[in-house]
Amino acid sequence: MKKSFLIVAASLLACVTVNRVSAQTQDTTRKTTTTTTTTTTTAPDTSVTGDVVAALSVNAGYSTTAMLVKTANLEPVLKTGGPYTIFAPDNAAFSSMPPGQLDSLTKDPVKLAALLKGHIINGHFSKAEIIKVLTAGKGKATLTTLDGKQLNLSVNQNKVEVTNGSGSTAQVILFDVVGSNGVVNGINGILKTSSSQP
Repeated sequence: MKKSFLIVAASLLACVTVNRVSAQTQDTTRKTTTTTTTTTTTAPDTSVTGDVVAALSVNAGYSTTAMLVKTANLEPVLKTGGPYTIFAPDNAAFSSMPPGQLDSLTKDPVKLAALLKGHIINGHFSKAEIIKVLTAGKGKATLTTLDGKQLNLSVNQNKVEVTNGSGSTAQVILFDVVGSNGVVNGINGILKTSSSQP
């Protein structure tokens, strides 16, 4: 009887040990699977099928600039020729304008076009190309806008800043939304000029 009891006890101990080992193996497998799943990421595709106006329209955070380009009748210009680089103010920049100022600009396409042309560069300036011209200029570069004026690029606290002739400054917060005839880089402010004030 003692032998039977020892055999049963040994069998139970063996079953418990096997279950614990099996449970540990399953836990390890689950942890490994979870780790593998969480470390896998994919970069967003910033290339757009279409011209630079389509590239501008693809990001909801820049819908105000896209709408204003159409209101100012600049869409036909930007759909042909190029390459162009648009330093597009984000929606937050337009919502911080004084009350009524944006409405006033949309009612005057000439002033609106003057404002927007100050954000559009003749030439293709992706992030890599901006870094290249800033490196060549030892941290400074000058680009020509659609209306023949100058925009100055510089680096301030590891961020690219864009400044116009009136001293209005904004930081680049989005790079490389690429269209077939240009690129859109997002900025966090509006580059105002005296002629673009309502």
